[in-house]
Amino acid sequence: MQEPRPRRPRRSLKSRTRRFQVHVRRRVPPGLRLVLGLLLIGGGILGFLPILGFWMIPLGVAGAMLDLVPLYRAALRRAGRTKPPADPDDR
Repeated sequence: MQEPRPRRPRRSLKSRTRRFQVHVRRRVPPGLRLVLGLLLIGGGILGFLPILGFWMIPLGVAGAMLDLVPLYRAALRRAGRTKPPADPDDR
């Protein structure tokens, strides 16, 4: 009989958002990040519709923040850091 797999611990919203930011920063061109962020925010406002959801708003803010330097620096100060987050894939 096959042993049950151990469950992976669930990642927090903070760690998921950080991974999303690293992924977007690496793979999406700078001008497109802002557009992608604004589209996610706009879709999140329509979160009462099926498929779209309110979860899109924080992801849109995180994506757009990568191109808007004053917002990015303010978010780093709020998080208590002075440099960008480390890449979680480099472990």
